[in-house]
Amino acid sequence: MRVSLIKGLISRLPPLLQLALTIITVVCLSGCEPEPQRVLGTLEWDRIALPAPVAEKIVAIKVREGDRVTAGQILMALDDSTVRARRDATGAEAARQEALLQELREGPRSEEIDRARADLERVRSQLRDAEARYRRLAELARRHFVSKDDLDSARAAAESARAQVTAAEALLLELERGTRSERIDQAQAALERARSEQQVQQALLDKLVLQAPRSGLVDSIPFKLGDEAPIGGPLITMLVGETPYARVYIPQPMRAGIQVGDAATVTIEGGDRGYPGRVRAIRSEPSFTPYYALTGEDVSRLSYLAEIQLDEAAANLPSGLPLQAKFLTARASDAPSTSPATGADNVR
Repeated sequence: MRVSLIKGLISRLPPLLQLALTIITVVCLSGCEPEPQRVLGTLEWDRIALPAPVAEKIVAIKVREGDRVTAGQILMALDDSTVRARRDATGAEAARQEALLQELREGPRSEEIDRARADLERVRSQLRDAEARYRRLAELARRHFVSKDDLDSARAAAESARAQVTAAEALLLELERGTRSERIDQAQAALERARSEQQVQQALLDKLVLQAPRSGLVDSIPFKLGDEAPIGGPLITMLVGETPYARVYIPQPMRAGIQVGDAATVTIEGGDRGYPGRVRAIRSEPSFTPYYALTGEDVSRLSYLAEIQLDEAAANLPSGLPLQAKFLTARASDAPSTSPATGADNVR
C-alpha cells in the first residue's frame, strides 16, 4: 500500500522533478556500495629470448616480426663452417683414440714377439762369444802374454753383452704378457673425452639452426641478415603462452588486502569491456622505494608489482596496452583511486 502510494505521488509530480528524484536515488544507492580499488599497469605476455650460441654471421632469417610460429619451426640460421670444422676435428680425434684403444686391447702382434725372441737369441750368442774371449784373455793374462788393458776391455764387453741379454729377456716377457690394464683404462678415458667433445660440438652445431621452443608470436628480431651477434645476444624474442597477463602496481595501503589467487577485472584504457583474471604473483619487495618512504605517512608511496593472469577472452590482445585493474576483495583505509605506475621491476 505504501509503495503504491509513493509511486502514485511521484507520478503526479512534474517530469523534471521526477528525473531529479531518480538521479538522487541512484546516487544515494551507489554511495552505499564501496567503490572497487583500481590500480594501473600494462598488458604483457610471457617472453622468451633465443640467445646467440656463438658469434657467427646470420645467413638466413625464416620469419618476420609478428609471425605466429609453432614449436620446432625453424626461425633463423647462423654460419656453421667454423663449428662444423671443430666438430669434424673432434670426430677424427675420437676415431684415433678408438683405434689406439683397440690396438692396446689386441696386444702385440705375433711378428713382434718373434722378432723379440730373435733379438734375444742374438744377444745371447754375443754374450757367449764375449765370455769365451774374456776367459781366454784371463788365462793369457796370468802368463803375462796380454796386457791388463786388453783384459779389462774383454771383461767390459762380456758385462755389456750380459746386460743386453737381460734387456732382451724383459722386452720379450713384456710382449708375451700383453698390454697393462692401466694403459687400457687411460686409452678408454681418452676415447670418452674425445667423444664428449664431439658431442659438445655437434650440440653447438645443432643450435646454429634456431627453432621455436614453444608456439607463440615473434615479437622482435634485433639483428638483420649478415649481422654477427655477440655470444648470448638475443637473436629472436618471442611472446608465448595461452593468454596475456596484466602487470600492475599495487600501492602499499592495498597490499595487505590482495593475495595470490584473488579475482580481478582488467579494463583496457579507452575501452569498456572488462576481462576477468586472477592474481598469479606479487613481488615481496616494493618496486620503487625512496629512502624517505619507509616509515610514517610516506609509507603509502611504496608500490608492489603484481601479475594478473587473464582468461581466454583476452587471448588476442597485443602486448603493451595500458590498463586498469579492479580488486573487488581488496580492503584499504586510505588507498588512492589509482596507483602511479612508477618504478622499475624487481627480480622475484
